[in-house]
Amino acid sequence: MRRVVFNQKGGVGKSTITSNLAAIAAAQGKRVLVIDLDRQGNTTRYLLGEAADGELAGSAEFFESTLKFSVRAQAATEFAVESPWENLHVMPASPALDELHGKLESRYKIYKLRDALLPLADDYDEIWIDTPPALNFYTRSALIASQGCLIPFDCDDFSRRALYGLLEAVEEIRADHAPELHVEGIVVNQFQARASLPQRVVQELIDEGLPVLQPFLSSSVKVKESHELARPMIHLDPRHKLTQELVALYESLEG
Repeated sequence: MRRVVFNQKGGVGKSTITSNLAAIAAAQGKRVLVIDLDRQGNTTRYLLGEAADGELAGSAEFFESTLKFSVRAQAATEFAVESPWENLHVMPASPALDELHGKLESRYKIYKLRDALLPLADDYDEIWIDTPPALNFYTRSALIASQGCLIPFDCDDFSRRALYGLLEAVEEIRADHAPELHVEGIVVNQFQARASLPQRVVQELIDEGLPVLQPFLSSSVKVKESHELARPMIHLDPRHKLTQELVALYESLEG
């Protein structure tokens, strides 16, 4: 299964959701590859810790290789590194993605990621792709390469209004380029059950027939500690409420 986590709005938890769901899959014995396409590299640092500071080949180097002709094209696995967690590999991001963006777009390399990932079905059970907060070349490449799309959602009215445009963008890419692609669901993140606004906004989405996934992910300061220590929640505190919600969310996708 190839999944992309996508939202054009920043700060909605894309990296946190990608990293934690992928870590849960790996902890359950799945062979998992995480691809970070956000030049900020939050997912890379979250899953690799201090190793993220090293000179690692990653997603920028993969895309750079598509700009050059070679008799033997490098496999996508050559740009992935082992994480500290068993069964979990990462294709790291770097600021070099910015420098390549214009060249890749002008030379229409939009299908290269999909073409590179299709042969990896025997190597990985799941591939998770984290995207930048923009509908740019990298995000479109990720959507075209994926089968499932998860959309993180902040519980506010602005995010609710933006959601419809985002769903239309995914549907357009599905119709034009990626017939396998479908929105698996909207992930409600940092949900405050006692606050009236989040409850109202989420209920409106449900009433409108949108695919809102459950359970909702609680707001927790524990996730900040998880980021600082570069330890996904399943490895930091398996019994924590948020960890259990993430596990239940992952299992709902699998079931």
